[in-house]
Amino acid sequence: MNIKNISGAGIGLRRGLVSPFQSHGDLSPVKFMEVAPENWMTIGGKSAKIFRAYAARYPMILHGLSLSIGGPDELNTTFVKAVKKFKDEINAPIYSEHLSYCTDGGQLYDLMPIPFTEEAVNHVVERVLRVQDILGERMALENVSYYLRQPESEMSEIEFINAVIEGADCYLHLDVNNIHVNSTNHRYDPYQFLDALPTDRIAYIHIAGHYNEAEDLIVDTHGAEVIEKVWQILEYTYQNHGVYPTLLERDFNYPPVSELLAEVSRIDTLQKKYKQQNINKNEQQAFV
Repeated sequence: MNIKNISGAGIGLRRGLVSPFQSHGDLSPVKFMEVAPENWMTIGGKSAKIFRAYAARYPMILHGLSLSIGGPDELNTTFVKAVKKFKDEINAPIYSEHLSYCTDGGQLYDLMPIPFTEEAVNHVVERVLRVQDILGERMALENVSYYLRQPESEMSEIEFINAVIEGADCYLHLDVNNIHVNSTNHRYDPYQFLDALPTDRIAYIHIAGHYNEAEDLIVDTHGAEVIEKVWQILEYTYQNHGVYPTLLERDFNYPPVSELLAEVSRIDTLQKKYKQQNINKNEQQAFV
């Protein structure tokens, strides 16, 4: 399956949501799901059967947590090969990872920011190319939240992301909540940031909630409902970059499934609105 065959709105299949999803039944308008391969590719028994049933019903994007694509340790090619095997087994459309690192002689249990330097760009690009060689296709990298400015940065966040995407010839996994978080914490315009992203590289989108630690400090948690400012960023993305598959992230503090599906429905409604606007725009241009 190819990422181009995925459309609509999706939701993450988290361990804590399996039972509520089963009890709720119909998950419309969910069109696809996403899992961390680390959490599912080695399970067996009843859990494996449940997962395989969902994977047979919904396209299942793989969104990794532990590859540490920007880390100093040797690239874990054994893990990448296991991901490829799992991906092929369930016919997953794409494998994405965070543009960050999480190892340094051992697991750090957090997603650490990569320095915005030319050396770091080259390091990440080389590792992404190796991953893509194993997969036999492009992977996607997610723009991540970060909380401290790198003291020896040689470029901006957007310049760093674009340099990696171009150098590795990979996809962009666009997280609009992370744009809101970073633009607030680091004082930049989220819409100018979006304008500078490569439209043709976007594979799919994340939208999520966060936690306001202080007026000038937002923490990316995926544990709350999506706020209006983030919905506005998503709308701007659809209007200016086009409509892409979009997934609601919720990793803990789960509300009733009906509330999660209401947010998924809002994604679906926005997608239909901007798809129609893009159709009307193209029709008007055809007569110019």
